[in-house]
Amino acid sequence: MRKASDSLHLNYTVITNIIEQGSKVLDLGCGNGTLLKMLVEEKQCSGLGVDINQNNVIESIQKGLSIVQGDIDEGLKEFGDKEFDYVILNQTLQTTEKPDYVIDEMLRSGKKVVVSFPNFGYWRVRFYLFFKGKMPKSRLLSFHWYDTPNIHLLTVADFFEFCKERNIKITKSVYIKRGKISKNPFNQVLTNLLCEEALFVIER
Repeated sequence: MRKASDSLHLNYTVITNIIEQGSKVLDLGCGNGTLLKMLVEEKQCSGLGVDINQNNVIESIQKGLSIVQGDIDEGLKEFGDKEFDYVILNQTLQTTEKPDYVIDEMLRSGKKVVVSFPNFGYWRVRFYLFFKGKMPKSRLLSFHWYDTPNIHLLTVADFFEFCKERNIKITKSVYIKRGKISKNPFNQVLTNLLCEEALFVIER
């Protein structure tokens, strides 16, 4: 039986493969630092993490990582323009209060941005809502409606539209379904329907 952690581990591997050797990275919403540690050890990146949760910050520091506690919804004013080669927001966009502002700040402070999120347009999510009449729950959307940190659920189609309206260039996209990378050359409509999780590299 596949677990949410299976998809997360694949997600980490995909991101690690994307980041170039020796890059300077900023990992926003870095959690316990697992991804950042992979980047430091496997790609010799110089990395900094930001997380709002004090326990995550402590755990990351115990792993020998450079972490600061902060709220990314307040912006990245302490960082200069294009200070980082990559700014990463992994499975966190849907939990932010001001996702458009957060993405703008990421594009300002990073040469490239990696962002991933669960696709609310995935067919299983649509069927759950249609047939059960309740907010969907899945491996990636595992919370109840009343305790979920996800406040801005979005779809692949929403993200494409968002980027087009703001002249943001999508330079790479990876789609994950049931813990595996989808290799089929879907068009945008089918991608929105058939992928469970999406990952994009964007830049201005």
